[in-house]
Amino acid sequence: MDEEFETILIERPSPHVMVLKFNRPERANAMNTQMGLDLRQVFLDLYVDTNDVRCLVVTGAGEKIFSAGGDLKDRHGMTERQWKAQHAIFEQMVRLMKDCPVPIIGAVNGAAYGGGCEFALGCDFLYASEIARFALTEITLGIMPGAGGTLNLPHAVGERRARELIYTGKPFSAKEAYDWGLVNEIFPLKELMNETLKCAETIANNAPLSVRQAKKSISVSMQADRSTGYMYELEAYNQMIPTNDRNEGITAFNEKRKPNFTGT
Repeated sequence: MDEEFETILIERPSPHVMVLKFNRPERANAMNTQMGLDLRQVFLDLYVDTNDVRCLVVTGAGEKIFSAGGDLKDRHGMTERQWKAQHAIFEQMVRLMKDCPVPIIGAVNGAAYGGGCEFALGCDFLYASEIARFALTEITLGIMPGAGGTLNLPHAVGERRARELIYTGKPFSAKEAYDWGLVNEIFPLKELMNETLKCAETIANNAPLSVRQAKKSISVSMQADRSTGYMYELEAYNQMIPTNDRNEGITAFNEKRKPNFTGT
C-alpha cells in the first residue's frame, strides 16, 4: 500500500492500526479533487489488501477542523461537466469506503461540515472532542448531500431529526450528536486521539477475520429483513469454524492466556 499522498497523512502507530489524517489545514481540511483521488486510492488499496491493517482511525490535521467538506473555492467556476466529473471521484470513494473490510473509527477533532460530516457518518462509529460540531450544509448552497448523508444520518439520529438537520442545514454540537446517537463518546481534545487509539488497539487485538465477518453481517442486517439478516449472519458465522483463529481463541481461553490471532 502506498502511504505517501498529497492531501492526506498516513501513520502507523502500531502494526495493525492505521491513522488517516485529512491534511489541508490551511483550507480547513476541505476536500478538493486531489483529496478525492487520494482517499479513493486508500480505500481501494485496503479493499484489495489490508496489509495487516485491522482498524483504521480517521481524523483531521490541526486542532479545530475535522473537514469543512467540499472545497468550494476549488469548485468555484467549474462547468457542469467538471463538477460531475469531480463528484464521480467522491462517489467511487464513498462506495469503496462503505466496502472497507476493516472497521473505521472517526476521531472528530473539530468541525465536520458538509462532506466532512458525511465522511464521519460513513465511519463505523465516532468519537468526538468537546469542541466538535457537525452540519450538513449542502441545501444552504443550492445542492444537497451527495456522499451518503441522506442515507446515513437517518440511521444514526432517526428520520425526523435527520429531515430537520438536512432541510435547515443548521449546525449541532458534539453533545447533541452524542444525545442523538451519532457520537459514541466525547473526550477533551487532548485526550481524543489517545482514547480512540485505545479502542482501535482493542479491535486490532481481536480476531481480524471475525471482526471483518461481523462488520459485513451488521451491514447486511441494516439493509435486509430480520430473517434474511439472520441467514447471512449464520453464513458468516460458519466461515469462522475452520479458521486457525477459532482454534487459537478457544485454546487460549482454556490455557488462560491472551490469544495470538493471525487472521488465518
